[in-house]
Amino acid sequence: MSDTEEQPAEVEEVEEEEVEMSVLDALKEVLKKALVHDGLRKGLHECAKALDRRSARLCCLAKDCENEEYKKLIRALCAEGEVCVIMVDSGKDLGAWCGLAKLDAEGAVKKAVRTSCAVITDFGEETRALTVLLDYLQKQADAGED
Repeated sequence: MSDTEEQPAEVEEVEEEEVEMSVLDALKEVLKKALVHDGLRKGLHECAKALDRRSARLCCLAKDCENEEYKKLIRALCAEGEVCVIMVDSGKDLGAWCGLAKLDAEGAVKKAVRTSCAVITDFGEETRALTVLLDYLQKQADAGED
């Protein structure tokens, strides 16, 4: 009897974890998986090439990018290839999530290089974070059509 009583408790914990994952946390995890699987392009040149070849699946653009022409180019290439764009608050955060950062002994970011654009060409493996992110993008697309 004690085995059956423990199982519902484990199910409840898993459900709570799914609710807790925010879109930004999911984006961080998806970017790291893409980096591991060599499916991440960083910077204007690499991103523009991936978007032009239509190999891009998702684009992240920093809101604090000062060059309007840069943002206009990336948005136009994304619109042409029907690629979803996620706006990130800071280029430093985006750079750290893409692996462009030095870490200290505890694993905290010591120095991050800023990047204004990152493109995912290969998500890598199916994860819960990817599902959360794709659901969010689908809701955004549905809201945009209405």
